[in-house]
Order: sequence, then C-alpha cells, then structure tokens
Amino acid sequence: MKFNILCLLALLCLMSSCEKSDKTSENTTTKTKIIDLTHTFSEETVYWVTAKEFKLDVVAKGDTDKGYFYAANNFETAEHGGTHIDAPIHFSKGKQSVEEIPLEKLVGQGIKIDVTANANGNPDYLVSVQDFIDWEKANGEIPEGAIILLFTGHSKYYPDKLKYLGTDQRGPEAVKLLHFPGLSPEAATWLVENRNINSIGIDTPSIDYGQSEYFKSHVILLSENIPAFENITNLDQLPSKGFEVIALPMKIKDGSGAPLRIIAKVDEAQ
Repeated sequence: MKFNILCLLALLCLMSSCEKSDKTSENTTTKTKIIDLTHTFSEETVYWVTAKEFKLDVVAKGDTDKGYFYAANNFETAEHGGTHIDAPIHFSKGKQSVEEIPLEKLVGQGIKIDVTANANGNPDYLVSVQDFIDWEKANGEIPEGAIILLFTGHSKYYPDKLKYLGTDQRGPEAVKLLHFPGLSPEAATWLVENRNINSIGIDTPSIDYGQSEYFKSHVILLSENIPAFENITNLDQLPSKGFEVIALPMKIKDGSGAPLRIIAKVDEAQ
C-alpha cells in the first residue's frame, strides 16, 4: 500500500510538472520579422562605372476616359547594378546562368560575418580567413549549405557614388579610381576548400574589392557554382546567425546577372 501511495504521488508531481511546462510553452510565442536587404531601383541606383544605368520611361499614368486609373512603365538597365546577383557564368565559362541556378542555392540558412570594426575607415579592406575563424570561435562552424552575408558597413554610403564607389566618374578610366571593401582571394579559397556554402553576399558594389584587377574572388567562387549577391543593405538589422535568406533574381535566360530582391526572415521571441 505504501508503495502504491508513493507511486501515485510521483505521478501527480510529474503531471503537475508537465502542465507547468506546457503552460510555459504556450505563453512563449515567436514572431517572424522580415528584413528587406534590397536597395530600391531608381535613377539613383549605383551601377558599375562602365555599365548602363537604370532608366524608367513612363508609358501612362492617370485617369482614363473609361473611368479607371492606369499606370505602366518601361525600364532598361544593365544586369549588374543596384542589388543584384552574379551568376556563376559571369566569371566562369560553362557554369550556371541565372535561370540555371538551383533555388536551393538562393533560399536557406543565413549567417552574418561582421567586419565593420576592421573595415571602418578602410575602403580597401579585404575580408580575411581570420574573419571567418573569429566568427566560428563565437558561433560554431559555418553550417553546411549556409548563405554567407558579409557586413562591412559600407552600404551606409549608398547611393553617394563618390563615397560608395570611390569615384563619381564613369567610363573605363574610372575603374582605377574604385575603392570599396571586398573578399580576399585567400578567404574565398578557404571557403571553397574547407566549407560547403550555397551562396555569398556583400554590402558593397562587388565581391572583389574596388582596386582588384583580376577579380580572383569572383573566379574562385563562381567557378564552384557559388553565386554572389552584391549591393545588399540593412545587414545591421540581422543577428550573427539564426535567420533565413530568400534571394530571388529576375529569371533571365542566359543571364550573367540580374536584379535581385533579397530578404531575411528573423524569428523573434515574444
């Protein structure tokens, strides 16, 4: 009898504990916050100094004689400008064009590598292998299939071309005047040899820094069918990890790049 009473008391305690745990779980909710990582396309959009800039032609805008409002535009632009994607074929013969990139490369777990302290005041800063190692020391190994976002803080200058590009001049002669941070070829090599990532993005005009002549980081990454997102923004609003990235470009057949709408989804406890 004593044994049965003890068993009954233990069962009641367990039920009470479970009930409290369930209530705690019920009282904890999460809310998904959506962060837009995309610069708006307009006449202010920053393009490579040799690329055709964005142009919007108004076809119609106003009330019609049939009583409804109607608006329509034409636009023209280069593939590579504003927030956009570099498809692997951009720097690697025979690799994927925009429409061939698997969606799995464009949607998935994101991480943010914050190098703002190092890049502050240094427009020629190169994201290094050490930057990745430092992130891993604090957060664990870069996850399989991660989408890496490089946060240099440089997007704060957008769309001021002089501060963002290093020059407000245009044409082939302006290329040598470009200054902005990028990913070092050594770090790009380390990523492809030691980690398996799906894609990478940066808040500057190019994954290679402004003074690059041979675009080695492009070649290293794109040769492995790792697409790059350039001119992204609002990375200051993201945590170091624990968010989802959705990066969907215009699906251009044989495209070497395309305008990109990229967002991040962050779960916040309520």
